[in-house]
Amino acid sequence: MYDFDVLVLGSGPGGQKAAIATAKLGKRAGVVERRDMVGGVCINTGTIPSKTLREAVLYLTGMSQREMYGQSYRVKDDITVSDLLVRTQHVIGREVEVTRSQLSRNHVAMLAGLGAFVDEHTIEVSDGTGRETRVTADKIVIATGTIPARPATVDFDGATIIDSDGILHLERVPQSMVVVGAGVIGIEYASMFAALGCKVTVVESRTRMLEFCDIEVVEALKYHLRDLAVTFRFGETVAAVERHTKGAIAVLESGKKIPAEVVMYSAGRQGMTDALKLENAGLNADARGRIAVDDFFRTQVPHIYAVGDVIGFPALAATSMEQGRLAAHHACGEPVNVMSKLQPIGIYTIPEISFIGKTEDELTSGRIPFEVGVSRYRELARGQIIGDSYGVLKLLVSPDDHSLLGVHVFGTGATELVHIGQAVMGCGGTVDYLVDAVFNYPTLAESYKVAALDAMNKIRQIERLAD
Repeated sequence: MYDFDVLVLGSGPGGQKAAIATAKLGKRAGVVERRDMVGGVCINTGTIPSKTLREAVLYLTGMSQREMYGQSYRVKDDITVSDLLVRTQHVIGREVEVTRSQLSRNHVAMLAGLGAFVDEHTIEVSDGTGRETRVTADKIVIATGTIPARPATVDFDGATIIDSDGILHLERVPQSMVVVGAGVIGIEYASMFAALGCKVTVVESRTRMLEFCDIEVVEALKYHLRDLAVTFRFGETVAAVERHTKGAIAVLESGKKIPAEVVMYSAGRQGMTDALKLENAGLNADARGRIAVDDFFRTQVPHIYAVGDVIGFPALAATSMEQGRLAAHHACGEPVNVMSKLQPIGIYTIPEISFIGKTEDELTSGRIPFEVGVSRYRELARGQIIGDSYGVLKLLVSPDDHSLLGVHVFGTGATELVHIGQAVMGCGGTVDYLVDAVFNYPTLAESYKVAALDAMNKIRQIERLAD
């Protein structure tokens, strides 16, 4: 007899949903988590703090209102780290309470501490005070998440040279910053600090950033970031960082030297698997600490599952939640579908980006014909009202069966708007639905109808000429 039917290691989005789904199915569920990390990295140092910080930046700088009130408009002139973090800490506190409440009311047992495998059914929980408890489980779900990857050659000090977690511990808003790495996290923080008036330089070894996004959207983002005085150094690598009393100097392999008060490394994420003693359960992780799983999130040991960032791409809170739910259902013998391949991506830069489906480059390389329908916020009444003259929604439509192949949004509310396209695509709908649908006016959602009409007019023009 095991102590739990399903024991989950980690209480982030994946772990929390796995535990709750187990409880909803009438099984005994438990979660192992450190006392100060309820909600996982997502709530405490990752997604929630960074997105709340972004909202604070947008509000305090008055950026979203400058179309109406002029480029010098600001809500607060001297924005401090305290101004930014007061909102962040409030939201973190509330989200931790919500997580605790959800686990408690679903009768999920909380085991405080760090878990490690003793064998494939036994976990030893160390509470940090020297006390250790052993618990057993029929099925185990690993949902331990990730931490920022730290190059071994870099001397991080938490003040001058930091990783993305160090952003929340800055004593003041720096006047200059070098961001090493133009991935999602690096570009999100680069845009936030640029909006605060910080002079940001982004160094990226690749020749372009956000390669998985629509190239026009990325070019639009780069234009806006350059307008905020962001400098991009593509095809460059940081060879060394020299720390000085008043800041640091990033030395590039090309010989360039970039001075800055703070250097932030955004070098990807590392799976938190080192302390799990995976070998005791017959498991292993790759060099990045990631665990391989099948379509049902089973590891090479069939009764041990892994979900969330610890299994790698796409490493998003939204997908982690669904992975946790599906893994729990499979572990409990409940009928379950394989996870849908159609997942939205949201990037909380300033302005934000979101998309679902294929990009133009992917369709072109796959020799799949498509037509493009575009709607620009500046041509929508709602766009004028909110002061967004740069936003754009782009639909990629099949000229053969009118199906939606991709939806790409850049601008205010992009991460919300994309779900209309997701619903149409997920239900097998066509662009004809969007043409015939009536949207509230004035709204940004109306951009779907405008873009749909644009695509259909282009398709119709080709059909007329071909007759």
